Amino acid sequence: MFLLRRPTKEQIRRFLFAEQHKPFSYPDQSATGPATPRGYTVDHNRVRLGTGREVFKRGVEALTRWEMFNVAWLRLCWPEASIETGTTVGVLAHLAGIWSLNACRIVFVIDEEGEVRRYGFAYGTLPEHVERGQESFVIEWDSKDDSVWYDITAYSRPNHFLAKIGYPITRLLQKRFARDSMKAMLRESKMPPS
Repeated sequence: MFLLRRPTKEQIRRFLFAEQHKPFSYPDQSATGPATPRGYTVDHNRVRLGTGREVFKRGVEALTRWEMFNVAWLRLCWPEASIETGTTVGVLAHLAGIWSLNACRIVFVIDEEGEVRRYGFAYGTLPEHVERGQESFVIEWDSKDDSVWYDITAYSRPNHFLAKIGYPITRLLQKRFARDSMKAMLRESKMPPS
């Protein structure tokens, strides 16, 4: 949803309430990887956060606090939302005097042990989102070399006509979010626990 004014907390609450039980706006909520739906653009971004258990722990804690959205032009509505399947959140963006409010629901949570320890989740777009698709946010700790990574994988395509006609700008913003999100997670993984 595009707006000329910042929505109030009550408007955001009503919007998320209206969206929370609607179906996802795209097919196959099980895929974020090689088997993505046809006709979607795939983005995969990764940054090395450091090494060791402590960096992994900080990365996981940052993810559960939604720190990947701690960027100047975005706000998560609401950052106290728990990371669990079915949680609905809003993402409020502000650029060039335009506000964009979009709803997503967590599709699945990843918590895997093994040679590569992984924690994260994927969320999917709901009908009023300007895009349609899915995005995953994962912290990985590879026992082979002790490296810790923040990984973002997304597939999307425009849903709103403004996103369609402004597709080159949409793509720039998606790339900007990936960069800003990785910077936020790098910053958080370097900070000592509070």
